[in-house]
Amino acid sequence: MTTATSKGDREARLRAILEAELAPASLEIIDDSHLHAGHAGAASGGSHYTVKIVSSRFEGLKLVMRHRLVYDAVHDMINKAEIHALAINATAPSELS
Repeated sequence: MTTATSKGDREARLRAILEAELAPASLEIIDDSHLHAGHAGAASGGSHYTVKIVSSRFEGLKLVMRHRLVYDAVHDMINKAEIHALAINATAPSELS
């Protein structure tokens, strides 16, 4: 059973991993799990997140490569079913207006 504490721990772990791997200038993590109540991924305990991240690591990379960097960073959390779905908004600092 997933508790509020474990969800908070999961989000904190996600944040720590992304900060360590991608050194973001900005990072926002939104737990969208409540929007997927009754969905198979929600039933198995996996969380649904939206990640908005700005990192210089994304400079010069196409969107698919930016997403690959994020997915590679959280690979273990996905394999352990801690994350069921991840929506990514990955931006390079130079793209901010």
